[in-house]
Amino acid sequence: MAETKAAQAVDTGQKELESFGYKQELRRGMGLWDVVLYGVLFMVVIAPQSIFGGIQLNSHGMTPLVYIIGFVAILFTAMSYMRMSKRFPIAGSVYSYVQRGINPHVGFIAGWLILLDYILVPGLLIVMVMNWGTALIPNSPAWLWGIVFIAFNTFVNIRGIHLNRGMDWVIFVIEVVALIAFIALGCSFLANGGADGFTIAPLYQEGEVTPQFIASGISLAALSFLGFDGMSTLAEETREPEKNIGKGIIIALCFIIVVFVAQTYIAAAVQPDWANTDPDMGFFDSVMIVGGQGLYIFMLVVNIIAIGIANIMNAQLASSRLLYSMGRDGVIPRIFGKVHPKYQTPWVASLFLGIVTLCLALPLMDRMNDLAEFVNFGALSSFVMLNFATFLFFFVREGKRKTFGDWVKYLICPWIGIIILVYVFTGFQTSTYIVGVCWLVIGLIIGAVKSKGYKEVPEAFKHLEV
Repeated sequence: MAETKAAQAVDTGQKELESFGYKQELRRGMGLWDVVLYGVLFMVVIAPQSIFGGIQLNSHGMTPLVYIIGFVAILFTAMSYMRMSKRFPIAGSVYSYVQRGINPHVGFIAGWLILLDYILVPGLLIVMVMNWGTALIPNSPAWLWGIVFIAFNTFVNIRGIHLNRGMDWVIFVIEVVALIAFIALGCSFLANGGADGFTIAPLYQEGEVTPQFIASGISLAALSFLGFDGMSTLAEETREPEKNIGKGIIIALCFIIVVFVAQTYIAAAVQPDWANTDPDMGFFDSVMIVGGQGLYIFMLVVNIIAIGIANIMNAQLASSRLLYSMGRDGVIPRIFGKVHPKYQTPWVASLFLGIVTLCLALPLMDRMNDLAEFVNFGALSSFVMLNFATFLFFFVREGKRKTFGDWVKYLICPWIGIIILVYVFTGFQTSTYIVGVCWLVIGLIIGAVKSKGYKEVPEAFKHLEV
């Protein structure tokens, strides 16, 4: 019975995809909880551990509050993703949504901008792994850590999403066990009089929460939440994507914020002297305090596995699907739209990303903060366009403004999302603006060439029925 329903769902998804001008090429086998797990692993339940020290210093010890602010801010954009994924259950994420919400040329620019995020994220993550690897095994060559993890992830992504799914569950269980151990030991430490005990200081300090703090907080926390948008790239590999993608995004975000706040609260409370937090190993210092050397080594190994395999693998997975979607439309070289005849995966895009990640990671090991800002620029700028597309398509074009709920969903929420994201842009460094604008200009030139002066549209768009 279950197999029959699954088969029916696949058949329905295939027919719906054809109505958008595409044929089913990727293997459709993921359910709601597969999508949720993918999103949680992409965002990584232990993501705050890698950047805890830096956020602690910038937030004056209020790292949990930073994540709460970031969650509220990103939730408005997540709701726009939910609306669009229900209306357009196809791969391509923001590229496809803006393409159909505004027009195909603006959609290309949105896709091009988020490519800056998707291409750089695996490089940023592998830099973290290389740094931790050399900390775990002193004098080991950092480049070797990079090559091993990139080669492994690229191989798995080419082999197929079913192989990813099995590994995802194993890594997720390991992460959860490590987190439970840390939180339990941390609570015991604080309950028995360690540090200042349970205190509200990591959540709120009078006079410290200013508009500048909020803008900075959103910018810092946004990097940890970025994986949620990658979930929408799996629409053509998910059963009933019009329901499961949007629902999965919200479930994953709600789960991840609880986990983020719990672990960062313990880590911050254990080290109340935030001004002396180690910017690189701050979280692991808290682990050492509550669990000793054994837990310290275990947590470091878990981070290397979680970031090096699950996070990078899922980041490359989302990036390759975006390249595949743009490649089959011909807005970038069509070779990126090639699908492996046996594994039904975009193998050229996956291989390309592996090579680019390696080329970025090795020379930029010491510029992790710059990489993080470049990633945020690409993601947040495309999010602005997505929110506007949601407003324009539903509220203006389809006239969904008859009820108060329509006004909230299609006018108020998208515009709050836009205002928040624009505000965050004020906190970027000059170098980030330079790189971002240069990337945009390159995209505008490529778009003009591929569309013959922005006159031609992708073939699939000509046959759009909805």
